[in-house]
Amino acid sequence: MFSGSIPALATPFRDGAFDEKAFRRLVDWQIDNGSKALVPCGTTGEASTISNAEHHRVVEVCIEQAAGRVPVIAGCGSNDTRNALLHMNFAEKAGAAAGLCVAPYYNRPSQAGLIAHFSFLAENSDLPIVLYNVPSRTVTDIEDETVVELVRKFPKQIVAIKDASGDLSRVADHRMGLDHDFCQLSGNDELWLPHSAAGGAGCISVTANVAPALCAEFHEAIAANDLVKARKLNDRLFPLHYAMFSDASPAPVKYALSRVHDWFSEDVRLPLCNASDESRKQVDEALEIAGLI
Repeated sequence: MFSGSIPALATPFRDGAFDEKAFRRLVDWQIDNGSKALVPCGTTGEASTISNAEHHRVVEVCIEQAAGRVPVIAGCGSNDTRNALLHMNFAEKAGAAAGLCVAPYYNRPSQAGLIAHFSFLAENSDLPIVLYNVPSRTVTDIEDETVVELVRKFPKQIVAIKDASGDLSRVADHRMGLDHDFCQLSGNDELWLPHSAAGGAGCISVTANVAPALCAEFHEAIAANDLVKARKLNDRLFPLHYAMFSDASPAPVKYALSRVHDWFSEDVRLPLCNASDESRKQVDEALEIAGLI
């Protein structure tokens, strides 16, 4: 259903408020530079520190500005199942193509709880679901058997997964457990190349925020099976992948965006702080290697 370079968009703030003008410019820049879909209000979008009203406005603006040029996968995750459904219902009405639903964090549900959570969302909303597994942040891991059970139960509703588990064997495990195509997207930029080789369709990327054209070109090389070009681009992007996590995300990516565009503020919301001096140095070096500054 989705493929290619898909940025998990940073949410720009200015003077403590959502900077709608900068966000609209970011959406246009991403589309103009080859991004194949957009994800507002994910982890990189600081969804955990924006109100529901702000969350819905960010999603709404993204869909308005994209204007059908690329699909929008709206962040809809929550550790409250009913709040996740609220986000999904809003995103569907606003025109999103799907909802990105992270495993509920902090409350640490069992696998049975995860099945009940995602089943409730699938049964009460018509919006297609992209599962999001990132156990390093949520503590809870959506195990392979759980993914397969959910997709078998809701084959038309649960259409994809963003896998940020770091376990490449899962691509084959998911594929082998199902009798139909299932869209698998990497959630780790540094694993994008091997994830694609194992059967992945693309990446929901942090790096693509600041390097959309390079990331789009990288995916095109993979899709064309031009591994020489793909490896060359991967080497150019690799320092940036790590620099994006040289401090608490998304502080480094916001700093990187502020270096590339003077209209994008590096401000993050508490409890996050702006990127440290060491992080800034690492980001600057990576931007130079990538040829972005």
